[in-house]
Amino acid sequence: MSQNGDVTSRARSTAQSLRPLYTPEQRLRRDATRWTLVQGILAPVQFAVFLISLALVLRYLFTGEGFAVATASIVVKTIVLYAIMITGSIWEREVFGCYLFAPAFFWEDVFSFLVLALHTAYLVALFAGLGDPRQQMLLALAAYASYFVNATQFVLKLRAARRDERLALSAASSIPGSRA
Repeated sequence: MSQNGDVTSRARSTAQSLRPLYTPEQRLRRDATRWTLVQGILAPVQFAVFLISLALVLRYLFTGEGFAVATASIVVKTIVLYAIMITGSIWEREVFGCYLFAPAFFWEDVFSFLVLALHTAYLVALFAGLGDPRQQMLLALAAYASYFVNATQFVLKLRAARRDERLALSAASSIPGSRA
């Protein structure tokens, strides 16, 4: 077999061995639930709030100006995070039958708890007056770093779901008599 054919054969084998993110039934439930739309709206809103807040936090850390607005932005970011986590668990329940730790999203959910813990620790520090403003902002940056990793995990899952759908359509269209 040629090297090119061997590479193609391995690529096909790998693609076939990848377990799809959703079963056909889960995909139908995902597409039917309104929580998919809610997640689709909240995710980019949260990312936009994150970027604005990150800029405000960095501005405060570099210049010492804008503590109040940076603080308010972190609180807003945390509220949006709580909203997306609650609605995401409802979405997961409707699609996979459990509120958290569905096998397809297990590690994203695990890491989400770190994200929630760091954001909540910031709120505790803020409202309990723990640490000085710089330490609080550094805690917010740690929370934001964890959020960025978690957001990346979810973007990769979205790409995997789209890949699965392309593969499913490709497989369906290669079946004689298929209308896909």
